[in-house]
Amino acid sequence: MLFMCHQMALEHESKAKDKAAGSSPVSSGSSSPAVQVPNATGGTSGHMRDANVPIIWVLGGPGCGKGTQCDKIVKKYNFSHFSTGDLLRDEVASGSEKGKELQDMMRQGVLVPNETVLKLLEAAMVKALNGTVGYLIDGYPREPAQGPEFEKFIAPVDIVLYFECSNETLVARIMKRASESATVRADDNEETLKTRIATFRENTEKILVQYPNQLRRINAERAPEDIFADVEKAIDELLAKKGKK
Repeated sequence: MLFMCHQMALEHESKAKDKAAGSSPVSSGSSSPAVQVPNATGGTSGHMRDANVPIIWVLGGPGCGKGTQCDKIVKKYNFSHFSTGDLLRDEVASGSEKGKELQDMMRQGVLVPNETVLKLLEAAMVKALNGTVGYLIDGYPREPAQGPEFEKFIAPVDIVLYFECSNETLVARIMKRASESATVRADDNEETLKTRIATFRENTEKILVQYPNQLRRINAERAPEDIFADVEKAIDELLAKKGKK
């Protein structure tokens, strides 16, 4: 529920940012200038930009099956899997001063600043650096301005895996999941789902056009094993390019 508040706030803000985002420089993902990354203590580090560790954004609508595919990637390739929602929840659960501040913001439906989200993400990535082959950033960016901010603050993205499904498939999968779950989510009803999906598509298409060279569209209407075959091909090519294979 905490992350739902964060997501709802992002959706409200996205329309207000459209004009500003339209006039902002668009990142190509391949030529970002070298910058030092502010860390949680206020110092700087160059860890992520200098590490040559593959970074993959994983995008797809609710019910597309990206969670299943991320699990498969982690198991086969030893990638680290991060969700900004999980990082926010973990920080709140830690009981830290920052966590209490975040909890208050999310309870009020106030947008958690993207800089705060990126600091949490960067800290988690640096912590995992020595034991990982690459990073899966799940469900981020959620709106167009966040991609360039990620690349400026952390490092360029290598590929964007986008799991494509029709609206009908997404709704059917979520409704089936809801019917089989012991816990009923308030937003697991058909009308609310259609609204969520429409918002997702509006934001995601604006994100994807920024990264034509990194984008890998995956047909997610198929069986998980068939989907993963395409995922493997994309990741194997990336690892070879990075000299990791």
